[in-house]
Amino acid sequence: MRSRKSQIIVVFACLFALTLSALGQSRRNAKGDSAEGTILSVTMTREDKKTDPVRIENLFLYENGIEQKIKNFAMDPSPSRIVILVDNSQTLPTSLEKMKAAVMEFAYEIFDGDQLFVIAYDEKAEIIQEWTDDAKKMETSLATFRKKGNPHLFDALDVSIKEILIPLMPGTRKTAVIVVGDGLDRGSKTPFDKVLAELQTQNVTVYGLQIPDRTGGAYRRDMPKAGAVMTKLTEETGGKVFPFDDASTAAKAICDELRKNRYLLSYQPANTSNYDAKKLFLVADEGINVRMKAAQPPNIK
Repeated sequence: MRSRKSQIIVVFACLFALTLSALGQSRRNAKGDSAEGTILSVTMTREDKKTDPVRIENLFLYENGIEQKIKNFAMDPSPSRIVILVDNSQTLPTSLEKMKAAVMEFAYEIFDGDQLFVIAYDEKAEIIQEWTDDAKKMETSLATFRKKGNPHLFDALDVSIKEILIPLMPGTRKTAVIVVGDGLDRGSKTPFDKVLAELQTQNVTVYGLQIPDRTGGAYRRDMPKAGAVMTKLTEETGGKVFPFDDASTAAKAICDELRKNRYLLSYQPANTSNYDAKKLFLVADEGINVRMKAAQPPNIK
């Protein structure tokens, strides 16, 4: 785990306090609604080499095609809680040693305050390592990886959200799942659309460490192809896919992005209903790159 000088920690603490004040965090629920309106997690980077801070007037938010007024936009330097979800299935075309090495890269790259939770899945989701920032503990726990059975990815995602991440909310806002695999699901009871909607509802960002599709992109009746699953999980939640073979670069990029480039945006929805599905679209001035979830499912229990 990287060390950070005390001065940087103090700056982060001050920034976080300002963020909480601006966005009224204590009054939010897990879905991102509060007295301040709806809260969205946004990844933002400047590609124009300018050092000016991005301001509200640089951003344009649309909900179901209707422009919304952004109330607040501030950096979120808070620690991350990252679930690493590893395909443990028999036919995944890579070795256990490579899988262990890829997961360990994240233990080396997380920042002070960040924590990892490792789950491996085949027909069942198995806890490999509970929340930790200890690289040595991680390395020991990964010895239990195995290759067995079929990949029930959607069920494993459902368990990760409901049993691991939701209990942290609303106090923890910066949550992510990193799927290490090819996106194949064979036999889950949880439908793909349902688990994607739950990820979006809970503002969980998905990243992918993608292994080549073991099916070669074969058509699957009533099921999305493996590659399409990885693409949709990441793009629809504001995340990104990285190649498995470059796990070191991926781990650094993801951990850096979560700590340095995550922001909180709040707005009060206008001319829309909480009981309708909402398509979200955020654009920025030229030279500013932004990503966030693509939809907010309807608020129906």
